[in-house]
Amino acid sequence: MNLIYRGLSKLKRGHARAAVLLACLILAACSDTTKKAENESGPIPVASVSTTASPTPEVEQLKLPERVASGVVTESGGEWNKAVQSINYVSAADNTRQPMMFYKPEVDTPRPLLVALHSWSNDYRQKESAIYAEWCIANDWVFIHPNFRGQNNKPQSTGSELVIGDVLSAIDYAKANARVDESRIYAVGWSGGGFLGLLLAGRAPEIWAGVSAWVPISDLNAWYEESRRLGTKYVREIAASCGGSPVGEGPAADECRKRSPLTYLERARSVPIDINHGIRDGRSDGDPVPVSQSLIAFNLLAASQDRFTEEQIVYFTREAQVPPGLRSETTDPSYGGLRILFRRQSGNARITVFDGAHDKNTEAAFRWLNRQRKSR
Repeated sequence: MNLIYRGLSKLKRGHARAAVLLACLILAACSDTTKKAENESGPIPVASVSTTASPTPEVEQLKLPERVASGVVTESGGEWNKAVQSINYVSAADNTRQPMMFYKPEVDTPRPLLVALHSWSNDYRQKESAIYAEWCIANDWVFIHPNFRGQNNKPQSTGSELVIGDVLSAIDYAKANARVDESRIYAVGWSGGGFLGLLLAGRAPEIWAGVSAWVPISDLNAWYEESRRLGTKYVREIAASCGGSPVGEGPAADECRKRSPLTYLERARSVPIDINHGIRDGRSDGDPVPVSQSLIAFNLLAASQDRFTEEQIVYFTREAQVPPGLRSETTDPSYGGLRILFRRQSGNARITVFDGAHDKNTEAAFRWLNRQRKSR
């Protein structure tokens, strides 16, 4: 806690930025997360989005996929549906051909597009993502699952400019080769996919009708420190991606800030964003992302009166419990076996803390995304 209070004396930013830095300091040895990145990126604007009315109904009745209902495809994996193609497209980032999984429904009307994002240690063939495709096939949604340079263990991946360009070019490919309702372009991701979902929301807010992020990383510098404490492989992979250890100040720390969602999230306040995290995450190699990463992200998106205090974030993270003053009963049948412990909405942002660890629930993601439309 002494580290937290030493950090408090250094805060000279506005109220919103201060709230973020206070939260970031909870994780041991977290550096000043946004100061240099702001200097590099310039002022952070709030995006405004304008579009024509969606040609699809306001809320469609979603169908449960047969292969999901039968247990052939689960959150843990399954074989990709044969209707999903493995294709290559040209990325405008460097004019190279990049692979992805692609599905387009045989329909005459524009349909929603789901941009599904693989997790930290995987690529476009990840079997845990097959369930996303099943929901798209059952409901006539266009589906893409790009590679964006594969595993997050090198400079070319891990939120790089190449990654951003790859995903935006994949969306362009889908729009050119399928009937896409541009008022209903969604992103969904879990773990490293949630990390990229939040990053894309801030880097390209004009695209998204909704982003569903599950157990995401929002601050690479802080996660490096947390991973060091746990002794996980992510220490090496973050360092390999950012050019060295991001402790303190220096080029590696700056690079990690540049690749972190929290540097850009204030730009995404116009985007509906649903953040979900298991309260027991961040305690082992298999559950490596603490809930504080999501609470920090929410604070950047929320109105000042809705942000979590430093003490509340500490309590959530260290005790793996909801702080006494925040406890309430919330039910949501779409979450299945994941019991909701806490939920808060502020503007376009919602956070749900559930009784679990490093988990996801695709049905809950789809049912939330299905209600979102790009603002007019």
